[in-house]
Formats: sequence, structure tokens, C-alpha cells
Amino acid sequence: MTASALATYLAHHPVLKALPSEHIALIVSFASEQQIPAQRRIFEHDKDADAFYIVRSGKVTIEVPSLGGEPLSIQTLGPDSILGWSWLLPPYRWLFDARAAVATTVVTVDGKRLRDECERDPRLGYQILKLFAALMAERLNAARITAMRHYTG
Repeated sequence: MTASALATYLAHHPVLKALPSEHIALIVSFASEQQIPAQRRIFEHDKDADAFYIVRSGKVTIEVPSLGGEPLSIQTLGPDSILGWSWLLPPYRWLFDARAAVATTVVTVDGKRLRDECERDPRLGYQILKLFAALMAERLNAARITAMRHYTG
């Protein structure tokens, strides 16, 4: 995807379009597109979190690792979903695993560079924090519902 097409996609993204154009431009400067083969991990629990992802196409499962056996899938994300918030808050370690359920295309955004810009520009930082706080709440609620279903049969 060209830089222009990426900029257009992010400017019209259902979540990011609320940001001012200068913030979109900054995010675009930290972004690239990536192809993820089916069943490949995108990130792994307790590893360094230094990016977030936007699912362009395909499906990604968010999983809780298991001590023995298969991981517990807590949510499946499709196109336009934002994946990953651990890059934003210390200790910058993933709390879940993410795996491409099928061949998937993602936009990868360098979270460390964006985090540095958020420190320099409190207005940007507040806007990003508001967007990702909603994502955190959604993800944690999905984990809670899945755990209740899993443990109640």
C-alpha cells in the first residue's frame, strides 16, 4: 500500500477519523503494512510491546495462554479492528497473545515512536489515551465474558 493510500485509509478509519489531521499524519509516518500468514503469532504474552496494529483484512484471535493445552480464545477481530494497547502503558509488555486465524493484512504502527510524541504533545497523548482506553475496556470485558463461559460450562 502506498503512503497516500495508507493515509487515506487511516484518515477514514472508524476509530481514528476522530483525530485531527495532523495527528493522523503523524500516525501515518509511523505506520507500515504487513502480511501475516495464517496461524502466525502477531505478538506474545509477556514480550515487549512496541506497536499496535489495525486489521485491514483477515481475522485475528486474542488468546490467553494456557499452562497445558490449547490457549483460551477470548475474542476474534476482523477488518478495521485495532489490536494491542500494551505499548501505551508501562511496563510495555503484552498481556495477551494475538494470532492470525487466517492470512491477514495489518497496518503496524510504531508504538514507541508514537508514545514519545504523546509525551511531547499532551493534546495528542490525551486523544490517543481516550481512544485506547475504550479499546482496553472492550478487550477486558471480552476476557471476562469468555472466562465466565469457560468456567461455567
